Amino acid sequence: MPHQLRTFYDDGVTLSYEVFGKGDRVLVYLHGILLDSFVNHRLAEDLADAGYRVILLDLPGHGRSDKPHSIALHRMDSYARRVVRLLDELGIEKAAVGGVSLGADITLQLALVAPERLTGMVLEMPVLEQAVPAALLVFAPVLFAANYAAPVLRALLRLARRIPRERLGVVGTVLGPVELDPDDIAAVLKGVVVGPVAPTVAERVSMTTPTLVIGHRSDRVHPFGDAARLAAQLPDARFVEARSILELRLRPARLTAEITQFLDQLWDTGHAGRVELEEESAGGGTAGL
Repeated sequence: MPHQLRTFYDDGVTLSYEVFGKGDRVLVYLHGILLDSFVNHRLAEDLADAGYRVILLDLPGHGRSDKPHSIALHRMDSYARRVVRLLDELGIEKAAVGGVSLGADITLQLALVAPERLTGMVLEMPVLEQAVPAALLVFAPVLFAANYAAPVLRALLRLARRIPRERLGVVGTVLGPVELDPDDIAAVLKGVVVGPVAPTVAERVSMTTPTLVIGHRSDRVHPFGDAARLAAQLPDARFVEARSILELRLRPARLTAEITQFLDQLWDTGHAGRVELEEESAGGGTAGL
């Protein structure tokens, strides 16, 4: 689907984002850690076909956005404030916001720092308390390599970049890390670890934003128990079980229908509030893709 690639400048960092579709029903959807907006292209295309304007933001340190090495710029609460600034840039008062993995956790942080900007949340595979052991097992060796074996890792990443990512379908969507330098990877991982990772239970039970939570039973980094428990803790949440970690990327029809139904209900029941339509020229540099 033709879409727009744009940038905006925020507090010393140039951020890249993509816009699919048009209209005043807006969903901002965020990628996972070390990935980029490419992982959510299919979902954005399908939701745009359903009448939504979907905005995919590359977070600092990811994708086409700048890659600052200041650890403070990669805290989850810092990422959440970037989403607020994106909404400000586009003149959007309120939007539905969601994401996968890291993107889901950032959305929860947004519900803490700026709940008034949220129409609803779509939380796909949140990473919470039960995920800690598996997350350490996965990411600690990556952080170690980025810090202490950077030349070797850099050489491996150069080889991986020869893979024609756009031709690999769903496999290509998870190859975001190969576009990064070890210093970029280290900054992101350190920032996510030192900052707040998840709202407390007391904070979660006070979040009244309508929410759709998607979880699955396929891996330990995104435990089914975390997702199901989160849905039970949030006052206005519905839980949907995915059949696998890749269902929304490989066979998306069922889960996309669930997300579309949830978004339709937000707007049809008046949760959405007022959304200002942007001018065609808004949003910094643009390029049609």
